[in-house]
Amino acid sequence: MSSSARVSRRNLWWSQRLAWPVGAAAAVRLALLASALFRSGTSIIASGDTASYLEPGRNLLLHGRFLTAGAPEIGRTPGYPLFLAVSSLPGTAFAALTQVILSAFTVVLVWRLARAVFNDERIALMAAWIFAFEPVSVVYSVRLLPETLFLALLLLSLERLAVFLRDRHLRVLAASGLWLAAATFVRPVSYYLPMALATGLFLVLARVQGLRWKAPALLLVSVLPWLAAWQMRNWAETGFPGFSSIATRNLYFYQAAEVTARVEDRPFVEVQNDYGYTDEQAYVLLHPEQAGWSQARRIAYMYTEATHILLAHPGIFARMYLEGSAMVAFTPCAADLLRLLAAYPEDSEMPGRVVDAGPVRAALRLAGAHPWPATVMAALEAVLLCLYLLAARGLIYCRARRDLLGLLLGVSLYFLAVSGGAQAVGRYRLPIMPVVCIFAAAGIYNRQSLRG
Repeated sequence: MSSSARVSRRNLWWSQRLAWPVGAAAAVRLALLASALFRSGTSIIASGDTASYLEPGRNLLLHGRFLTAGAPEIGRTPGYPLFLAVSSLPGTAFAALTQVILSAFTVVLVWRLARAVFNDERIALMAAWIFAFEPVSVVYSVRLLPETLFLALLLLSLERLAVFLRDRHLRVLAASGLWLAAATFVRPVSYYLPMALATGLFLVLARVQGLRWKAPALLLVSVLPWLAAWQMRNWAETGFPGFSSIATRNLYFYQAAEVTARVEDRPFVEVQNDYGYTDEQAYVLLHPEQAGWSQARRIAYMYTEATHILLAHPGIFARMYLEGSAMVAFTPCAADLLRLLAAYPEDSEMPGRVVDAGPVRAALRLAGAHPWPATVMAALEAVLLCLYLLAARGLIYCRARRDLLGLLLGVSLYFLAVSGGAQAVGRYRLPIMPVVCIFAAAGIYNRQSLRG
């Protein structure tokens, strides 16, 4: 077989054997959606955040302005709001169905990424099978939140970047940058990822003439102008110079509030209420002098206050942030699954209790009061730990190229690093799970059976 034929074959978008894991992924997600709708109706697939995406998205779709309550929206970025506004036109259930289809497509993307990294069809197919049943992906394909759309765009970007590292075609790298820009408009959490990836490209290609500077520059040129354009929009309409104000709001209402709660030995939710977290009216009542302030001025105030609190207690902040990262890595996400099935004991609502009592103590309390939900949580935790063990084995024994392994590990560590603190929840782990599933697939085979 010629070199061009081999490249064409490994860049295929489909394989007949892939139909089985994709079909299984669609079936299990459709079954969960049907069960949720049957037991609780459409209200359960929406979260407290869904409305905050839907309103500006519909305003953008119908009126051409990205507004919330008549004011320019600077907390949400337009990617998921526009997706949700369009997909929900036939109804909320149709929006969830659209996400289920998109989630099934991510199984194809996991397969392609695994093929690009290992060039081994067995590992790629096994990764697709594992990800088809991966709990976080299954649960949040049904919930109307941006995770599934973000993951699809991120995987498109990573697969193109892996192909670039393998074949060194700059047009592929440009496509990777465009997909990454699109992902950042869905979830701003990847805002700093282009700089990290560009730095990695420079180090990997330091000895490659013609690509050492060109590749990092092309990646940044493919991403940054789009992000800068949105920042210019925010600045022109509100005076806020950033890409999204959500990071500052989290810093104030979550990170600073949790540090204050620990210093004053008070419940976290109580401190959040004292900060005016519940709504704008409550915030203005606590800060009447800010009633006439612009959005940009309020965000600047929150940033200054939060920074002052965190710098005054760096040890508490560091410990709290690391605990949040551990929550992201190890929370089984069973609570949302049980809520979808109308089987979660709502008298044991978790977020405040986990922050105040710690995850272990909160879980023990839940086990004592509600053994069945605790059993489901334990089972999903066992699945997660098994995946981690298989992934560790795959990482130890695999013989893939170092630059490709570094890409997967680096991106996983990035998302783990930026997801800590009091706002940390298990769904933030979703961008990491394709990498875990790919390495777990490699871990199923022994060293002798792997190809470089």
